[in-house]
Amino acid sequence: MVRVLLALAGVVLILTWSVTKLVRRDRRRAPGGPEARRIEARATRGLRDTRRQAHAYHHFNDINGVSALRDRD
Repeated sequence: MVRVLLALAGVVLILTWSVTKLVRRDRRRAPGGPEARRIEARATRGLRDTRRQAHAYHHFNDINGVSALRDRD
C-alpha cells in the first residue's frame, strides 16, 4: 500500500512540475506585435480551411460519393 502511495505521489509531483514549467514558459513569451498576430490568425485560418477541405475530399471520394452529391442537390 505504501509503495502505491509513493508511486502516486511521484506521478503527481512530475505532472505538477511539468505543468508549472509550461505555464512559466508561456508567461515569459514576449507578447506579439500586430504582425505576429496577423501571421498567427492567417495560419489558424489556413489550418481550418485545410481540415475542411480534407473532410470534403474524404466525404466525396468514398464509394458513396456520387450519392452524397445527389443527396445534397
